[in-house]
Amino acid sequence: MLPGLRSSRGKRVGLLALALFLVALTILCAGIGAMEIPAAYVTGILADAVGLTLPAPFSGFDEAQEAVLLSIRLPRMLLGVMVGGGLAVAGAAMQGLFRNPLADPGLLGVSSGAAFAAFAAIVFGASLGSGLPRWTEMWLLPFAAFSGALIALLTLYALSRDGRGRVQVSVMLLAGIAVNALCGAGVGLLSWLASDAQLRSFTFWSMGSLGSALWPALIAVAPVFLLASWLLARLARPLNLLALGESDAGHLGVRVERLKLGVIILCALMVGLAVSVSGAIGFVGLVVPHILRMAGGPDHRWLLPASFFGGGILLLGADVFARTLAAPAELPIGILTALVGGPFFLWLLARGRKQGTWN
Repeated sequence: MLPGLRSSRGKRVGLLALALFLVALTILCAGIGAMEIPAAYVTGILADAVGLTLPAPFSGFDEAQEAVLLSIRLPRMLLGVMVGGGLAVAGAAMQGLFRNPLADPGLLGVSSGAAFAAFAAIVFGASLGSGLPRWTEMWLLPFAAFSGALIALLTLYALSRDGRGRVQVSVMLLAGIAVNALCGAGVGLLSWLASDAQLRSFTFWSMGSLGSALWPALIAVAPVFLLASWLLARLARPLNLLALGESDAGHLGVRVERLKLGVIILCALMVGLAVSVSGAIGFVGLVVPHILRMAGGPDHRWLLPASFFGGGILLLGADVFARTLAAPAELPIGILTALVGGPFFLWLLARGRKQGTWN
């Protein structure tokens, strides 16, 4: 843990620094692309959009730059912040719930359920949406992905409750493995049924992308991401007490079963929404909370809000590389997060083995 982040004041300064860095990175990334927009112009365009007129060097932008920023890049940047922050907060909360630093939002099969339902919508979407208004076509895939995540969650919750209505975390983990396997088999079956065009569409979607970000989608999901993240942050103290064990936490006034249910529902909600609007983006919920935990400690009062900012920073950075490394083509963002998260996960395993954590 970094010495400067040990005190409460240090953690507040750290959160402020992460927030300011996220804002600065958003402005910088919004100007990078086929049409370069200086950061000063980005600031001037954003100020003009809210009715403020800034002097030079913030003025001087043209209409084309303004249109590209406000219509294409800004919703993409903000969606990246929402998705990255939501996945990271969900990962931090799940690691606290399971008391395991290797827990990940995809652990319970929620992402697999969303992916299976999304692929089913791709394969059967033409027949399913034939009687619906044309404007519903753009919402069919997100709705299917979210529905698949919700069904997977309800299945896990039903299977993991004992006779007294308590959620058994170990049973839920095993059920998550089974759900992942079943959804994987379902994806394999749909791959056999799909046409070449449908298979290419799902393959690209499953690797994750922010390229389809639009203002309607952002407006629809941003309030849910922010509300769910805020509610999880409100559970920081019970999650801290849960680290002592379920029995001790219960004696200290924590309603353990209600806490489990709340964390699971909120995490599934954010993961399902993230998958529905950006596809499957892995390892954000594993890498970001663990790095921040090593830097500032396991206190969830610091870790959960810091994870939101850190997740947004990671996904924005990955998105810039995805847009520019192979320009004018775009790399799937999930490939880049996997290239970062995979080695990091192996390093965690090796570090834990040397320290005897996994013995």
